Amino acid sequence: MGTMIDNPRIDLLVARYGRTLLVALAVCGVVALALSGWAVASPETTTTTQQTGTDRVSTEVGTEAIVETGGLWPEGTVLEDEPVYLTNATETLTLTPQTAVPATDTSVYHDISLRYEAVRDGAVFWNETTQLSRQVPRVRDGVASSSVDVDVAAVRERMTEIEREVAGVGDVRVVAVVETEYDTGTTADAFTIETELVATERAFWLAQPVPSHEETHPQYALVTESEPRSTALVGLLAIVGTLSLGAAWGLDRRRPIDEKTARRAVHEHRYAEWISRGSIPMWIGDHHIALDTLEDVVDVAIDTSERVVHDRQRGLFAVVSDDVVYYYTDRGLWEETAWPNMNLEDTTGGAEDATGAPPAAPGSAPTDGPVGPAGAPTDIDPDDEDAWEQL
Repeated sequence: MGTMIDNPRIDLLVARYGRTLLVALAVCGVVALALSGWAVASPETTTTTQQTGTDRVSTEVGTEAIVETGGLWPEGTVLEDEPVYLTNATETLTLTPQTAVPATDTSVYHDISLRYEAVRDGAVFWNETTQLSRQVPRVRDGVASSSVDVDVAAVRERMTEIEREVAGVGDVRVVAVVETEYDTGTTADAFTIETELVATERAFWLAQPVPSHEETHPQYALVTESEPRSTALVGLLAIVGTLSLGAAWGLDRRRPIDEKTARRAVHEHRYAEWISRGSIPMWIGDHHIALDTLEDVVDVAIDTSERVVHDRQRGLFAVVSDDVVYYYTDRGLWEETAWPNMNLEDTTGGAEDATGAPPAAPGSAPTDGPVGPAGAPTDIDPDDEDAWEQL
């Protein structure tokens, strides 16, 4: 981790694009953290259509007869849903359709009729319908009930008339028809119950004693469900946001960085295996050739199989090949690197002499002979180690 943080390439990147990177990382971090917070506070919702229940509507057709003439039953006895009724006891059959509905505000209609049919080999070739009643019963306790009386003697009389017309051709039958119409508020529909009414001289009955029919209607509703968003997504956004802000903070701590210094550090790091640290005497070599970049110095070292010496005190990179010194420095020419930058200021306020040298300090001895940069004498024996150490 430390190697990556101290990488001079990062310093160069910061020097070139530091402000842009800082803003981009900060914006990315804030947006990522905001999105992670939104993902936590706003669970994902889905809307689906689900069955919430079932409405059932059913009709059952019952029968009743009141004993009119005493015999097997006392007069006035009410017979209900019997498999057969005797004509010597009663000649009136009451049909009692009852419809069960899911809600009391359901509208129900009962349409009751008799249909006379002439049949041959099971196929109807003539029919006639007689309307008995159309009623709109009230719903009480979830049930709508109706009733209608059928004069069995009149039915037999009509059957006799039709039998005379089709004698020897076909048979006559009577069908009781109960049609139920309903509207529950969510569903409107209708269905029909049919059963044969058999009437003879001695008895009458329904082929199905208690015929019935039921319809079911599934009920649907839109259901909205919410569930937390993906934990992995929230965690990823939080990590990205934290890392981005952390990177922005670290980047801000590295600024400002001089681009020229950073570029040289990149070259030093890249060519570290060719560079050795050391001290380069100013008098070394007879010829001094200034190169434009450190990379050029390294190229010379590679071509001559020499090493680059980095004199940090002089800010100098050099390759010595025979009597030629190839060097690179950002301080100027070779002579300008020979002496340290002392930046001396005039403390006496005097004017410079004609040679451009500052006036001597009061009480100081004049120098004998030429002087170098910053007033340092240049007539020093190159082999005098002590003199160079003092400098």
